[in-house]
Amino acid sequence: MALKSIEELDLKGKNLFLRLDLNVPLKNGVIKDDTRILAALPTIRYAIDKGAKIVLASHLGRPKTEEDKKNLSLQPVAERLGELLNVEVLLVAEPSSDAPKALLNGLKKNQIILLENLRFEESEEKNKKSLFEKWAQYTEVYVNDAFGSSHRAHASIVGLPQMVKTKGVGFLIKKEVDMLDKILKGNHSPFVTLLGGAKVSDKISVIETLVNKVDTLMVGGAMAYTFLAAHGTNIGNSLVEKDKIHIAKDIIERFKLRGKELLLPIDHLIVESFDKPHTAKLTDGESIPDGFMGVDIGPKTIDTYAKIIKNSGMVFWNGPMGIFETSDYSKGTFAMAKALAENPNLTIVGGGDSAAAVAMAGYSDQVTHVSTGGGASLEYLEQGQLPGIEVLKC
Repeated sequence: MALKSIEELDLKGKNLFLRLDLNVPLKNGVIKDDTRILAALPTIRYAIDKGAKIVLASHLGRPKTEEDKKNLSLQPVAERLGELLNVEVLLVAEPSSDAPKALLNGLKKNQIILLENLRFEESEEKNKKSLFEKWAQYTEVYVNDAFGSSHRAHASIVGLPQMVKTKGVGFLIKKEVDMLDKILKGNHSPFVTLLGGAKVSDKISVIETLVNKVDTLMVGGAMAYTFLAAHGTNIGNSLVEKDKIHIAKDIIERFKLRGKELLLPIDHLIVESFDKPHTAKLTDGESIPDGFMGVDIGPKTIDTYAKIIKNSGMVFWNGPMGIFETSDYSKGTFAMAKALAENPNLTIVGGGDSAAAVAMAGYSDQVTHVSTGGGASLEYLEQGQLPGIEVLKC
């Protein structure tokens, strides 16, 4: 079954329902970061250039109360889109109303429609037929470019495309799928994966998917302490998932049996508590003394991991090496971002905190691909598919 991109669809004069991820951070009605809006522009501009009559749709935050609805309106997004695209953006207050159908009939070339926050409609997250049937009444072409929401079986992601014959993906999703498929194929050798973050439990399925594809798995962040505990290494007061130690032992054994490398930190930056950076010191080895907790990988680990990354044919990175949001504990994470940027081959960052870290370090434009998905990118690697993408295949 083929997945069509927007470039393969006839858009001229057609009513296009374009599902985007415009979930930007707002404060007092002001957009604090318009990265997601900027990322959506190529797909929107292409649709405009091809003569489509466009209805844009997105969620914003998690509105639960009437007060939330006041603070999570897409009005600031509509204004920003209008500025960037030099068009008039008509914001429809009720996504489930007949207003878009009426507006499309007289839509001018310099106008596009934006539905208000889809999560104002409880039927969106419940994937209710009554909602997506309403949209289907005026939708001739459906395009999804919201990769980060494509693992959710919501009305705008799964329900509507089931009712539309002509459908496909925008430029963002096309690139996401192309890049993540390269990881799943594992054809670029040596293939190195760097995993960090807090929990082993969040990464178990990904590790199981990659165990037969990856040449070297390097582990950092708090999840490394669970693996070290599985080795019998003293980890002091560091964060550990005690109920996952047996899983970590199993993963270590599986890598050993397959002759694959699984590397853990060989030194650490440690403190007495998170809020006492003045107590920070480096360990000589992998053991962490009682009374201290690990907050970052140490210089020996940084050097080891960076050399492997720089010499790999493909790198996939998901999860920071420490509490990088605190500058005192960010050295390991930023060093990994730098190493990826210095690798001339395929380098893929798996969204979420890793994407934020690469951006903070200033290397976003020096890696091959930074996923916009976070949880969606991990789920795609685990399952090899996402509901919102599978429904588009024909």
